[in-house]
Amino acid sequence: MVNRRTFLAAGAAGAILAGGLGRSAWAQDGSDTLRVAFAAGGPRNFDAAKINQGADAWTINHVHDRLVTAPLGRYPESLDELQPGLALSWNVAEDARTWTFKLREGVQFHKGYGEMTSDDVKYSLERMLDPERAGTSRAVFENIASIEQTGPYDVVFSLKRPDPLFPVSSLLGYSTNIMSRKAIEEKGETAIEFDPIGTGPYQVEKVHENPADGVTLVANPDYWGEPPATPRIHFSYVADTTARTLALLSGDLDMIEGVRAPGWVPSLEQQRPGLGFDVSRPGSFFSLHVNLRIKPFDDVRVRQAIFYAIDRKEIAQAMAPFGAETYGVNPPSFLGAFTAETIPDDIRYDLDIEKSQALLAEAGIANFTFDAYTSQREDYSSIALMVQEQLRRAGITMNLAVKEHTTFHADQVAGTNSLSMLSAAFPPVPTVPLLQYLSSTSAAEGGQNLSRYGLEMPGIDEMIEAALSEANLDRRLELVREAEAQVLRDAVYLPICTNGFLMVRGVGVDLGYEVESGGSDWDLTRMTRT
Repeated sequence: MVNRRTFLAAGAAGAILAGGLGRSAWAQDGSDTLRVAFAAGGPRNFDAAKINQGADAWTINHVHDRLVTAPLGRYPESLDELQPGLALSWNVAEDARTWTFKLREGVQFHKGYGEMTSDDVKYSLERMLDPERAGTSRAVFENIASIEQTGPYDVVFSLKRPDPLFPVSSLLGYSTNIMSRKAIEEKGETAIEFDPIGTGPYQVEKVHENPADGVTLVANPDYWGEPPATPRIHFSYVADTTARTLALLSGDLDMIEGVRAPGWVPSLEQQRPGLGFDVSRPGSFFSLHVNLRIKPFDDVRVRQAIFYAIDRKEIAQAMAPFGAETYGVNPPSFLGAFTAETIPDDIRYDLDIEKSQALLAEAGIANFTFDAYTSQREDYSSIALMVQEQLRRAGITMNLAVKEHTTFHADQVAGTNSLSMLSAAFPPVPTVPLLQYLSSTSAAEGGQNLSRYGLEMPGIDEMIEAALSEANLDRRLELVREAEAQVLRDAVYLPICTNGFLMVRGVGVDLGYEVESGGSDWDLTRMTRT
């Protein structure tokens, strides 16, 4: 069995980095190139419809454009904050089921593939509705009944159910980038994966033979918007944490994906003052799911006892700067989400060891011990080990095993973990986490409802359906909060903290704006090196 003390001792030793790194092949692109590295072995594909790795989204989002965009550095707090992208304007019918978009005229695809029109929009998004071509984001589009062209620059979306947040819920993700129909049909479905044609500020210059060397992008000379501040970006893939970190410290890289584990950021700050740390919250959010199929977790008192024994404030502080407190199923930055001020007292689950022990006694349980497992990935391991120590303070022993990350997920979705753990990013749409984590549909084998809520006990399917059928946004958000409150009262799901995505910039590298909230990628068109 592992414990937090031995794990953190080993982690601190690994975080104390010294020395330099020889000039590496991926870094030699010249002074006009920004050099960015991600924690992955290599790209999987750059097709917006088929993406299955977060690191590849950075290329996809710089090569393509979407109909609408968010404000730089943060999620929109209302529909009014959405910015025009390939669409200049949009409007919605009273029933929130018909959305009409007016496109920009004269926008050109890369490398001579012609003007972007409503035909490309319809074709790109209908690919996402095709189960043989679409990737993991297909569920985002399932509410679309039809996409119609009413002119070369006019597109009408008809929805199956009302959605007052449609531009945010279905048009902001990386899978909604608009691709060239002509290019896909000429090149073919396979070739387009590494030779994408979009309208974005950068176009693909070279996909390197060595997967670790990644891809080089060059500024699009025909871009319809403001040209990028730096002519080239080189996205490389460096899975080894030490190699990636030393390359940043030596100046071989301008920005790297950081490590979400206690102690890593302070160690880096101490070695090299002046580094820039950008964290998008919520990025992902970390949650615990109690398996209702395993006794004694079928008893709500036992589940609540565990919740009251966990000090989420302590965890968020330990995981800073990327960890922050969260209160409901949706993180505080989402529309209508519970905050520290609005979460009802009976579902706050502030640390209360006496209450935890009283609930266990009421359930007739003493010397409570159970088995669980977690992933070896730093954020999972760190949080799980803190939870283990906190439960021990309340007299609860969690025998914890650590598994390889892919194996961990495969075992967990098969229903074998007692206290399941997830870190996942969602668009800022409050119904999406409910559907993904808590609907009975998602409780099927392989789904993310790891509690089997709605199957092993009554769930919130009817409450989710009521929210999805409500056209009025304020009332919809109220219904979402009611569903979240029921989930917390049933104690099947505990939000632990946000798990913000972290990127670290070298000394003198300026992003051009502040990162406040969002997912796991952002705009680099304003980034410069001084």
